[in-house]
Amino acid sequence: MKLIEWIILISLIAAIVILWQFREILLLVFAATVLAIALNNGVRFVVRKFGISRRLAVPIVLLLVLVSVSAFLAFIMPLFVGQFQQLILLVPEGVEQLTNWSHQIVAESPSWFPALNIELLPSFSDLLQQGLTFFQRVFGNFLVIFSESLTIVLQLLLVIVLTVMMTVNPIPYRRTLILLFPSFYRRRADQILSLCESSLLNWLKGVSINSLFVAIASAIGLLILGVPFVFAHALIAGIFNFIPNIGPLLSAIFPISVALLDSFGKAIAVIILYLVIQNLESYWFAPMVMQKQVSLLPAVTLISQIFFTTVLGPLGLILALPLTVVAKTWIDEAWIKDVLDRWRGQTSSPSEDLVAQADSEIIPSSDE
Repeated sequence: MKLIEWIILISLIAAIVILWQFREILLLVFAATVLAIALNNGVRFVVRKFGISRRLAVPIVLLLVLVSVSAFLAFIMPLFVGQFQQLILLVPEGVEQLTNWSHQIVAESPSWFPALNIELLPSFSDLLQQGLTFFQRVFGNFLVIFSESLTIVLQLLLVIVLTVMMTVNPIPYRRTLILLFPSFYRRRADQILSLCESSLLNWLKGVSINSLFVAIASAIGLLILGVPFVFAHALIAGIFNFIPNIGPLLSAIFPISVALLDSFGKAIAVIILYLVIQNLESYWFAPMVMQKQVSLLPAVTLISQIFFTTVLGPLGLILALPLTVVAKTWIDEAWIKDVLDRWRGQTSSPSEDLVAQADSEIIPSSDE
């Protein structure tokens, strides 16, 4: 290797090490970017719908968001907090009730029924301790980080400020990012960034509608079953639906625990209700709503959640899906189409159509 190549390689490794040290800040920047993309889409809609300039549309959209958030904090959040506090107190009682029923079933079982040593079942305190150990192992210093209220406030302020700045004038930030690519690939990188933006918007729209469907269906079902604190259960189900696989499972713990206080049959009915809702959402509603969404295999989604949670911590879990959407777009476009589809090997080579398609998509530009 030439000296210049060694310098480039060392610089690249040093840049990766430095970026890794600031990975939490980069995640916050990514979160702000996702929010800015959503707000910028709203700005474009206002400009097209009412024919006003972007300079006027930006403050209108930001004002609407501020009013919506304020209304949520003023009217919805107090009700949710009150019900959620009562839910936290009822969960241990529901688990204890399940344990008592288990003892009763064993005591009243007929003589011919196989004997079961119910004492071998873990108590609620044991389950709680195991659960805390599991979450500490998965989330690392999750409780420590989020117990520092000042850190949370500063992180939220950083995300809000970056979101507003990128929404007001997104073009310079996009140009700066494109300049990090080689000159011959900048036009193609701009195309891929546009595809990432489109994919994130489709994901945000789809998952928001799906979460609203899950929340409404959960509220109606729990209301019919007579489970208390319907509003809190429905809101938790809708919010946790943004985290696939893990979210729906966690959201079902609270209504099942509360239903156990009434009867074992009601708890089984709640389990069936949540299974029906999740199957309807996964196999009927989501495919209908997310026709343009980036298609992610269930195994890929689960693996990405585990990977980003393990490597990046709690923020990695929250941002696992948008990170996966962006990563998939770049892999499809920059690696598969621009490299593998253009690879002409001796043993196997892509078809002429794929090569022509890749040639048409990569537009070298020597004047950038």
